[in-house]
Amino acid sequence: MVVGKVVGSVVATRKNEGLLGSKFMIVEPLDNMSKKGRIVAVDNVGAGIGEIVLVALGSAARIGCDMETAPVDAAIVGIVDNSIGLMED
Repeated sequence: MVVGKVVGSVVATRKNEGLLGSKFMIVEPLDNMSKKGRIVAVDNVGAGIGEIVLVALGSAARIGCDMETAPVDAAIVGIVDNSIGLMED
């Protein structure tokens, strides 16, 4: 699980049929996360640019967004409302 900030979106007019209707967001992991570099994640929770989100990776991503047979490696599975000690001030 990675915590990151949504910094953009991706539009793909042609994609695998298992991804039809899916929204894709670009997530920048927070500095204190072990994962580095931006991630393109499927968004089934309605996250917006600027929000802090929880991202599941690997097979947990496919299960977390109910897309077990789709080619998904990252999925936004939650939007962070409040955190203590997670982000630097």
